[in-house]
Amino acid sequence: MARNRAWRIVVSTLVTLLLAAGYFMADINGMMPGPLTILPAGKTTPALAGSIRAAESVADSADLNKPIDKNGTESAINAFAATPGLGGDFSLAIADADGKIVDSRNPDTPREPASTMKTLTALAVSSTLDMGSSFHTDALLDPSPSGVSQPRQATLTLKSDGDMLLGAGASDPNHINGRAGLATLADESAAQLKKRNISQIHLNYDDTLFGAVRSPAAIASNNEGNTNFTGISSMAVDGGRQWKGVEHDPDLYSAYPAMSTTPAHDAAAVFGSLLAQRGIGVDAEIASGKVASGAKRVATITSATLAEVMAFTLRHSDNTLIEEFGRLLALKTGAANSPEGATRAVKAKLDKLGVDTANLHMADCSGLSEGSQLEVKTLVEVQSHNLKPGPGAAAGEGLSVPGFVGTAKNRLEDPSAAGLLRVKTGSLDQVTSMAGNVSRKNGGVLAFAVIVNKPQDYLAARKAVDAFISALAGL
Repeated sequence: MARNRAWRIVVSTLVTLLLAAGYFMADINGMMPGPLTILPAGKTTPALAGSIRAAESVADSADLNKPIDKNGTESAINAFAATPGLGGDFSLAIADADGKIVDSRNPDTPREPASTMKTLTALAVSSTLDMGSSFHTDALLDPSPSGVSQPRQATLTLKSDGDMLLGAGASDPNHINGRAGLATLADESAAQLKKRNISQIHLNYDDTLFGAVRSPAAIASNNEGNTNFTGISSMAVDGGRQWKGVEHDPDLYSAYPAMSTTPAHDAAAVFGSLLAQRGIGVDAEIASGKVASGAKRVATITSATLAEVMAFTLRHSDNTLIEEFGRLLALKTGAANSPEGATRAVKAKLDKLGVDTANLHMADCSGLSEGSQLEVKTLVEVQSHNLKPGPGAAAGEGLSVPGFVGTAKNRLEDPSAAGLLRVKTGSLDQVTSMAGNVSRKNGGVLAFAVIVNKPQDYLAARKAVDAFISALAGL
């Protein structure tokens, strides 16, 4: 039994690796969209060292055409529908790798999706941005005043193109959260300032990237205590989470502390304190403003790849980061730099991918705001895209794996299905939902989605979803 379970996990992992290989080969062969083009003026992308090896096969392809037993789907759906306390406001669908629905209940009824909405944003973003690129955070020195070549005091500006997972310590290659560390930036900056005979600075930070409106209009309704979301910014330490000394793994945590409402200023304050520790005097007032024309970069740090950040986002169901990804998509595609521009950009990309968005209403990119509606078949079509290699693969690679990692780690009724599913959960007071794809025990695949609104017994409905997804692995 243990050997069979381990074999299934290996096969599921290899399928995921094949999807990743397809993504990178598409990028190498020019089939991917171009790199992210919202970096600060003058930024260059480091060249890859060495040559790129041709891709080699690591496993046979998954059988995307293996039929799905209709008797099995009916049995799983009937068992789910018979759950006491479920109520009548539910929809579900099971589809093959091409997105063709094999079995369903109420697939055309719009319902509130909660965080499964993030799968739409993830697919649109991953199919457009260069997910192999990274965020950069720079320390930029203002040009010297006319006639002064080496002033004793100068202005240094902290600027990032979107890294909200900065670390307060040294850059950490072993984690996504904190891959770019402000202590490393301070080391490089202090050394460069001292070379220029600068011992005292005025510190600014440029947080103008996302304009004036940083939050969807209705998101506060499900953000009591500011624990689920903070307005997006061009930079933040640990997403703006205020741990207050609580120890945690930067990439794996389950607690959700209050989030700062001034994450960019906080990052600049941390950077200023680190500079002071390195012998650079920093004026008490840290100002916000656009970086001066002609400013010179003296130091830079680089984040994890966007694909890694997307995985972190999906597995933690991070509302702030997915809203930021939506805004990056808007900037990339020329949509308005606003929450509404972000949702329009997501929908426009999904339309181009052939996803049915006829009854889609996005109150935001995350599903946290009240008012979002979609049909369950839209979620299934997104998951069918995630079963195919090529552009957009990062949207599937980063999903939670029941039994192992993410918000669905403990969401399986049958432990033998561990490692066979990649899913996104959704939870609000009146919503429990899940969407994902399955490496079936018989070698085939499928995509699924289920949404329950206003259950009579929330816990019973949640457990019914767990039992349903476990059954799918055996189809």
